[in-house]
Amino acid sequence: MARRIPRHVLAVALLLAGCAAPAPTGRLQGVVVEDPTPKPSFVLTDTAGERYDFAARTDGKLTLLFFGYTSCPDICPVQLSQIAEVLQQMPDVAARTEVVFVGVDWERDTPERIRSYLDRIDPRFVGLTGAPEELRAAQEAAGVPPAFIEDGTVAHASWVIAYAPDGLNRTIYPFGTRQATWRNDLPILAAMGEEGRR
Repeated sequence: MARRIPRHVLAVALLLAGCAAPAPTGRLQGVVVEDPTPKPSFVLTDTAGERYDFAARTDGKLTLLFFGYTSCPDICPVQLSQIAEVLQQMPDVAARTEVVFVGVDWERDTPERIRSYLDRIDPRFVGLTGAPEELRAAQEAAGVPPAFIEDGTVAHASWVIAYAPDGLNRTIYPFGTRQATWRNDLPILAAMGEEGRR
């Protein structure tokens, strides 16, 4: 059976065409959301088995949210590794950033497997999982199409959602985003809304 990857590829294309536009050169280089939306509220389980309130636990931080799965052969490890490498080069930004990976393959993405997977990329990354209905609700709350799983194949939203410290979704980063874009954007995003919190 053919992989159903075109579903989320189409979703990215619609997102780019319908509700976002590229930022001017010298400013944010990711896909800038024209009407920023608030950080969603959902609760999942972290890799220590504790309940994790996404909005509360990431309050006041630059937050990068990614829905993926641990057996993904390409999109997930590339996206996460790019972010990890750039944050290692920016310790001041990294200290104010929370990267949250949600494992959408509920049968295989156990807390232990997610933790082992993330530890190979960056042990600071937060890993979350949940029951199928919880994962669907979290994806819908974040405005991404829920993952589709059939015969061990997972089609999922392949973009990273960035929430600035002010709690608004400012930018989205599709698969293929270059490190240069992350290096440009993360310090800008990290500074948004921080002034009012000091």
